[in-house]
Amino acid sequence: MDHARRFLAGRDAEGWAGVTSGEVTRAVLERSCAVSVSTAQNFVAALRALLRFGFVHGHMAADLSPTALAVTGRRRSTLPLGITHAQARAILAGCDRRRAIGRRDYAIIVLLLRLGLRRSEVAGLTLDDIDWRAGELVVRGKGARSDRLPLPADVGQAIAAYLRRGRPLSDRRQVFLADRAPVRPIASGTVASTVRRACRRAGVPEMGSHRLRHTAACEMISAGAALVEVAQVLRHHSLQTTAGYARVDLQRLQGLAAPWPGSAER
Repeated sequence: MDHARRFLAGRDAEGWAGVTSGEVTRAVLERSCAVSVSTAQNFVAALRALLRFGFVHGHMAADLSPTALAVTGRRRSTLPLGITHAQARAILAGCDRRRAIGRRDYAIIVLLLRLGLRRSEVAGLTLDDIDWRAGELVVRGKGARSDRLPLPADVGQAIAAYLRRGRPLSDRRQVFLADRAPVRPIASGTVASTVRRACRRAGVPEMGSHRLRHTAACEMISAGAALVEVAQVLRHHSLQTTAGYARVDLQRLQGLAAPWPGSAER
């Protein structure tokens, strides 16, 4: 009852006809910013009942109860975060390709940025997974899954430069090896530390390797790729997982948004 009185303060029964969706939205926003989640939820429930009552009893021409949007206490999922072109260039430029370790770091980061590989997939990549003639890369992912991806020219060049003038001599078949003795395949943690080290050199806030995977997906979405195509590159088992990336294309999402009731009001 207190919630109803608060909303109707200064109005009589005849004045209900002038209530707009904009007023309802503002009332919910103001209340939710001033009180706890549970109190705001109670306010919305009471407001919906009040607006429904006003419509059923003829005080209002339209049922505005649906415009009192629910207040949730659940934590909202964040948008998938990529990095900017400037940050990507800075991270790559920070790899000193005059040195063997720099060529290795550069190849690892290019793989993450361009193909969206997981760090375990980068660490597990073998010489047998690269088909130079066909220009393809076999990626062995979760659950023994194996996929063939196109090998972009810049990725192939970066890997080839490392193999020719950076990779230690070894009979190991893994592409990326430790730069110091004992020579052994790198672990997935090394991929993550490579990204963090590159960020520090570039003066970019430190991030995990998965952030570069997000960048690859966001770039594809921005270029107009369909979600099915993004799912194929990222090797998602479910399209629902990929659907989260659709939220980053705000421009195209705006075209899908229906007009809000009363949005023309000033």
